[in-house]
Amino acid sequence: MLQIDELEVALDADAGLVRAIAGMRLTLSRGETFALVGESGCGKSMTALALMRLLPDNGRIAGGRLRLDGEDLFALPEARMRAVRGGRIGMIFQEPSTSLNPVMRVGAQIVEAIEAHTPLRGAAARAKAIEWLRRVGIPEPERRIDEYPFRLSGGQKQRVMIAMTLAAEPDYLIADEPTTALDVTIQAQILELLRDLQRERSLGVLLITHDLGVVAGMAHRVALMYAGQIIETAPAAEFFAAPKHPYARLLLQALPDAAKRGEPLAAIAGTVPPLWLDFEGCRFAPRCDRAMRHCAGTLPRMSVEGPEHEVRCLLYTEPGEALPRVEPAPASPAAAFAEAAPEQRPLLDVRKLRVRFELKGGRFGGKPRFFDAVDDVSYSIEPGRTLALVGESGCGKTTSGKAIVQLLRRQALIEGQALLDGQDLFALDGAALLEARRQVQIIFQDPFASLNPRLRVFELLEEGLLALRPELDAAARRRNIEALVEQVGLRRDALERWPHEFSGGQRQRIAIARALAVEPRLIVCDEPTSALDVSVQAQILNLLRELQRSRGLSYLFITHNIGVVEYVADSVAVMQAGRIVESGSCAQVLGAPQQDYTRALLAAVPRVPRPI
Repeated sequence: MLQIDELEVALDADAGLVRAIAGMRLTLSRGETFALVGESGCGKSMTALALMRLLPDNGRIAGGRLRLDGEDLFALPEARMRAVRGGRIGMIFQEPSTSLNPVMRVGAQIVEAIEAHTPLRGAAARAKAIEWLRRVGIPEPERRIDEYPFRLSGGQKQRVMIAMTLAAEPDYLIADEPTTALDVTIQAQILELLRDLQRERSLGVLLITHDLGVVAGMAHRVALMYAGQIIETAPAAEFFAAPKHPYARLLLQALPDAAKRGEPLAAIAGTVPPLWLDFEGCRFAPRCDRAMRHCAGTLPRMSVEGPEHEVRCLLYTEPGEALPRVEPAPASPAAAFAEAAPEQRPLLDVRKLRVRFELKGGRFGGKPRFFDAVDDVSYSIEPGRTLALVGESGCGKTTSGKAIVQLLRRQALIEGQALLDGQDLFALDGAALLEARRQVQIIFQDPFASLNPRLRVFELLEEGLLALRPELDAAARRRNIEALVEQVGLRRDALERWPHEFSGGQRQRIAIARALAVEPRLIVCDEPTSALDVSVQAQILNLLRELQRSRGLSYLFITHNIGVVEYVADSVAVMQAGRIVESGSCAQVLGAPQQDYTRALLAAVPRVPRPI
């Protein structure tokens, strides 16, 4: 049994002492999956780092105990903790791009973990690594084991991280967003693998995720976090059937799906408060639609509201006079999302796109060989419309998006045409190419890798304006940037901070703001909400739809989240192995799929039970 008792984590920051975790109590048993959910920045990932004793240099355990089968891990010397870390407790980190060593082949990294924590060595350890790559769904594992991380897609790198963690055969697994970068079929495969391991090895899993569909399908118990505190714990079935805390209810209402198409999502107003404040009352009160007059000055305590169901809310312990209702985050009226008739001439018309990468010829040179990552792909996007590109990781979705925004010119051979208002993007150069870059922007899948760590947030957002909108003076740039960060759900004080000071979801909001800053006409959205929690996802989807309505923006939406596709897409194209195998309107493709591959994708989508 893994027991967390009154855990306190503090971070030293310029603004003061940040109390990242406040009085956490949890128990994880062998064979159990315990899901930790909540908004980005609420302390989920910091909890995982604290349990592994991997806090950043400015962080420390300020109180509490962590017991593994009765032994206090916080009292162990580092030498003994190394045997626990990886061997007894494994961890799948949130961002595989920063967790994998870029100068080591992926096989060497998996073998290193196997040799450190199991008796296997040499050829036997390599064979075990290949077996695990196959189990997590890496194609051609005998060849891919010798690849470097940069040769793999985001989803494939995440699978390598999962294989490296599970290959050491730990007793407990801390999985920090383990399926964020995975498509639904591989996600289903990984989740089934975790279930099998639980049955075989009685593996205890602490699942940290914002995907409530995964929680519904995997978790035995759920803990909801907000601003460093656990505010509700319950058996998973009861949490989804009858959530108690107002925050839990609002989260479930913010989920996108086909039923909410044509109207704004119920995004939660405001943001998580800064954790350097001295809280005198309920931390959620400023955003709560059921707040009472004494919520701002009375600290709520956990109360028992059913078998294994506890909630931290004054509604259940000290009910009182309600304040005026807090309205959802500002959004357009439902009529604003009405679908416009497509125009005759598309904004973007992609014709017979082929992207070819050259492979090494052989030991002594030889004739070069080519790999077609995208093969004979055609689609079009009208002004003010959204095309969703879906398919498994590695099928060519991101490659096609990067080709359109001219990011593969020196890395690949590109054939075909990408016509923007009739002008071929692949034929542009010089000033014409610079103007096209303003018209077409991209939101990258991995926000950490796409943000310059040496620039503050204001400089990151100003960089595009300086290059592509030189007509704006310094004051106008400042006004635009300040308005933009608030639109994407960040406070203005974020502008003076560095990328590493933010959570994964907050970094993704910065990346979205950067793409929007130059006011493009077309945005390639490569998994723009994959790193976002449910409430922020609702804010971003509302924002993207509002911008589409007000500015006539078009989106190429690359995603594996079918709920998001159901909500935002006008048309859908399904990719498999570099080709489009099915396309049509959203209702046609998702409502009556014709291809077996499309049906398999839809069958693998995890669904959230609707609350009573």
